[in-house]
Amino acid sequence: MLRADLVLEGGGVKGVGLVGSVATFARAGYSFPRVAGTSAGAVVGAFVVALQRAGEPLERLEDVARTLDYRRLRDRGAVGRLAGPLARVVDGLSLAFDGGIFEGDYLRSWVRGALGDLGVRTFGDLRQPDEGSALPPEHRYALLVTASDVSRRRLVRLPWDYPAYGLDPDEQEVADAVRASASIPFFFEPVTLRAPGAAERPVVSTLVDGSVLSNFPIALFDRTDGRPPRWPTFGVRLSMRPEGRALTMEVRGTVSLALSLVETMLEACDAQHIDDPCVQVRSVFVDTGGISPVDFTITDQMQEQLLLAGHEAAGGFLARWDWTGYLAGCRQFEESR
Repeated sequence: MLRADLVLEGGGVKGVGLVGSVATFARAGYSFPRVAGTSAGAVVGAFVVALQRAGEPLERLEDVARTLDYRRLRDRGAVGRLAGPLARVVDGLSLAFDGGIFEGDYLRSWVRGALGDLGVRTFGDLRQPDEGSALPPEHRYALLVTASDVSRRRLVRLPWDYPAYGLDPDEQEVADAVRASASIPFFFEPVTLRAPGAAERPVVSTLVDGSVLSNFPIALFDRTDGRPPRWPTFGVRLSMRPEGRALTMEVRGTVSLALSLVETMLEACDAQHIDDPCVQVRSVFVDTGGISPVDFTITDQMQEQLLLAGHEAAGGFLARWDWTGYLAGCRQFEESR
């Protein structure tokens, strides 16, 4: 069995492309001891780890992905659902008072339920004993997801950073961390993380989408102890050609402007390819064909298009991949990170 660590980029609904790439790696004989992901990458990464832990083939990842109803991700509150022609006004109020139009409850409940079916609830279920790792024992988990703490202005790596909030990593729900990582600003309400403290002055942090600070943290698992890596880290990116970008809404009014600004940010992150050849050589670039990361009306045909693009991109990558050549040409770079 071939092994590789895996880092999955965020990209909203385009995360279906990640599923195709992972399935192709699995069919080529790869398993993934550690997986890191941001936003959509956190969602896919959680199920990669859970399926492996359950002894299920990773090809089942496509079946799991098809159970997600993207239209239900737009879960407005009760007032928003009843607003009718006043929906824009209610959306504006949701932005002003809740920080996002959609509540994100459907995503959290879907992740919680599907992971539960595979025997995963908390990060304690994903402990990864590994004496050969350069990571300290408290960082040895099969899954790592990133979020952006806009209160402390820092990237949060979960479960690694839970102790900084006075929380036991093993007791935290994976679905909550994934929901935080996927909190696209203005689209979804941010996640509040409450650290233990005095009852009258609790320590509260606001977490949003990890892509705000780092959409592709490829170096998370790189060794820093001077020893050669035991296996590679593969990254999967949801790249997009500039001429293929999709305009999903007309910009009219404050709400529309706020949402368009975020969509532009997400698209820019996807389009900014990391120039260093030692990053590119271990990265799969999935052509997402102009599909918007926030197109929650994505059709079955578009999903199949993304799956196929993921398969093709990973297949082309594996045809070129040279582990020995990577070690010879890039190990010095990796040590310097």
